[in-house]
Parts: sequence; structure tokens; C-alpha cells
Amino acid sequence: MKTSRRGQVPAFEVMEIVERVGQLRADGRDVVSLCVGEPSTGAPAAVRAAMSEAMISGVSTGYSAALGMPELREAIAGHYRRWYGIEVPSRQVAITTGSSGAFLLGFLAAFDAGDRVALARPGYPAYANILGSLGLDVVEIDVSHTDDFQLTTAMLDAAQQEAPLAGLVVASPANPTGTMLDAGQMAQIVGWCTEHDVRLVSDEIYHGISATGEVGECAWSHGRDALVVSSFSKYWGMTGWRLGWMLVPEDLLATVDALSSNLALCAPVPAQIAALQAFGEDVHTQARAANVGYDQARVLAQEFAARQGWRLAPADGAFYVYADISTSLQPGEDSRAWCTSLLEQAGVAMTPGWDFDKVNGGTTVRLSLAVGPELTAEALRRTGEWLTAR
Repeated sequence: MKTSRRGQVPAFEVMEIVERVGQLRADGRDVVSLCVGEPSTGAPAAVRAAMSEAMISGVSTGYSAALGMPELREAIAGHYRRWYGIEVPSRQVAITTGSSGAFLLGFLAAFDAGDRVALARPGYPAYANILGSLGLDVVEIDVSHTDDFQLTTAMLDAAQQEAPLAGLVVASPANPTGTMLDAGQMAQIVGWCTEHDVRLVSDEIYHGISATGEVGECAWSHGRDALVVSSFSKYWGMTGWRLGWMLVPEDLLATVDALSSNLALCAPVPAQIAALQAFGEDVHTQARAANVGYDQARVLAQEFAARQGWRLAPADGAFYVYADISTSLQPGEDSRAWCTSLLEQAGVAMTPGWDFDKVNGGTTVRLSLAVGPELTAEALRRTGEWLTAR
């Protein structure tokens, strides 16, 4: 029987590591995991209480409108007024099955098979994998310490000269590096896309998590042609609730609505009901406390990296550290083998750079600090002892 070529995308290696961590723990091993971007705080108390009340009261949890409950879309519009000082019509807010659902809907609405879409390398692997599965031509552009691991308009000019681009994906704060675009840089990116008729997709799911206290720069502060993707997973700690959203330009709204009704009918309604409580001050207090923990863990990781001679990307936001571990690799060893040995021998899980950079990832790893400072410290202690004993 025929199988699809376009469906032959690499697995997300982080999830394979998560599975192995589960196996080791089931066997009685004590494992500290710095591999997955999942806040240890879990969903806020007010959100959990709202979910419990909805289940007990028997409130209707049937289908919502394809683009989500009107009340939640309005609540998110209010969130943009408070955080960014911009007016977002609630009708242009699409509630999605996590940010992953937003990327799928956005890519399908904006691009045709064969279109060229640019993104940074290293970067979140699902961007390229989803685009590839849809038959799009992925243009990966190398970024490095020289440019703080963010794309520049000069890089985009070079890619455009090779062949016209139809789209661009940017992330700020970025996964795996944690680097951020400031207002001037975002304005330049948005302006370049407008000038060249390139659809921008701005991943803003880590907004609110930063070392500087800044929320992050929203693409819609500089123009309304971009697809802006966000999520309840990171700042709100609601990873398994599978609830995200997308700000949709007017010219794509009907298309996204139609695609959503066919591909998912709607996002999970119980999660939508609970998320109505996600914007209260008590929720933000919990998120700010978690951010303090990420900052403490980030400092621990930076100090450890300095002792090992590792070079780090400038981790401005999110809860990741992306490290070049060349000084700790043995002859002939790459990051995947190194991470496997660290997990099996020391009980510490990190993610090899190959997951984020198929060209240069053999010497890098990503550490997720989402577990907080105490577990980060323990993981680094074990890693240091393991490196000394090698």
C-alpha cells in the first residue's frame, strides 16, 4: 500500500526523551528532567477550580463556535489591551487546540504547497516539520551569537534574492535559545514583510516570561497582516489543556474559520470554560512567582556553564538555556550520545541540539529550567559529578 512521503517527518526528539524518562522512573530510577518545556507549577488554582465547577455543575461542554467561545475571545482581546495597549477585535481571535493547532491552521490558510517559508535555525522543530508535511519549501537560515540568534532583514534580503519568499516564521522569546526581538527589531521585521508581500507568522507563546521583566513585543503593535500565535501552555502552565489562540488578519479570517470547523470543529470546550479565569490578578501573581524561579534557575545554569567553558545563547526570555558543550564532548562524541550517557548514567535528561538544528546541533544541548531552581541545581550537581568522573 502507498504511504505518504510528505508525512515522513522526524519525530520530536524531546518527546522520545520524555518517554525514556518515564521508563527509567517506572524502573525505580531517580531522574531529574531538564528536557521538556513544561512549567512545574501546573495550571493556576482559579483555572482548576473553574474546571471542577464546570464538571460538577453539569454546564454544557458541547461544541463551541469553530473559532471559540465568544466570552473567551473577548477576554483575550482585553488581555491585549492591558499587556500591549493595542485594540484587538475579538472576532479576530481564534481559539485553537494549543499553539500547534494555530500553526497548522495558519500555515494552511496563508500558504500553498511549494511556497517558500523562511525560519531561523536553530529553532523549534515543529515549524519545519509541519510546513514540510504540508508540502511547503522550508528555508532555514542559520543564526548565531553574532546576531543574538535572531533573524535580521539582511538575512531575509539574501534569502529573497535566491527566490521569492511567501512566508516567515519568527519566535520571540525563541525556543531553544530564549532570545528576544525588541520593539525596533520587530518593527523592522514587520516592515520588511509588508514591503516584500511576505506573510509573517509570529510565535509569541513565551510572552510574559523574561529575564528583563518585559512582556515581549507583539507583531500587531506594528501592523495587522501577521498571524500572531500564543498559548495558555507556558505563562499559564496549562500544557496538557491543549488551548492556544491566534490573532488572524482580516483577509484570512473566513479561511481560518472554515479550516477550523473541518479540522477540529472547535478547541476543547472544558478548557475554554476554565480559561475564562486565566486573566485574574491571582493568576498573574502565580505566574510572576514562577518567573522568579526561572530567573534563579537561569543564573544557576549560567554559572555552571561558565565553569564548564560552555558558550550560551543570550537567554533573555522563556525558560531555556541553549549551550555549546564542545568543551565537554569526548573525541567522536556528539550531543545525542552525550545526552544519552548523561541520562542513563547520571539520571539527568537534557535535549540534544540535533532536535533544533540538523546542521550544527551536534555540539549543543538545550536545558529547560521550567522545573525551577531546586531541581535545576540538583541536575547541575549530578551533571558536574558525572563530567568529573568521565
